[in-house]
Amino acid sequence: MYLNSMKRFFSVSNKLTHVDELGKARMVDITNKTATIRTASASASMWVGADVLKSIKDNVNKKGDVFTVAKIAGIQACKQTSNIIPLCHPIQINKIDIQFMIQEPMRIKIYTNVVASDSTGVEMEALTAASVASLTIYDMIKAMTKSAIIEWIRLDTKTGGKSGDYQRQTDSN
Repeated sequence: MYLNSMKRFFSVSNKLTHVDELGKARMVDITNKTATIRTASASASMWVGADVLKSIKDNVNKKGDVFTVAKIAGIQACKQTSNIIPLCHPIQINKIDIQFMIQEPMRIKIYTNVVASDSTGVEMEALTAASVASLTIYDMIKAMTKSAIIEWIRLDTKTGGKSGDYQRQTDSN
């Protein structure tokens, strides 16, 4: 039932690019691809509880400025994506932007935007930045609560490349 309700969110490509003719994992050869401007944005949501959200907003967390630390962690992770995702290419990142939006009474939204001039996309970099920024927030608040929830880590947009532009269908999350 759940899978049927989620079908509108998924589309399937005809060919898996990271699999060779024998079905084995491989890194895609981008030797002959032209470098173009590539962008990607991703987001994540966190539920943290009203008291925790207030401590973040008031910047009174014992570990320090939660959003600044999470932003730095997300930027560092974005730049290291090819070291932690096995088949990703190293990319020369031109810009990484990470923003946080407090949604009262208990939610934080994390938004990432990555730009590169390269011959492969930056979707994984944007997703990695959103993931690590949200994990860092969890680390910063875990002394106050262990019940924070990280959800909806997803690609929102991408531009450039052979597959063209993408924009996630909007919904309430």
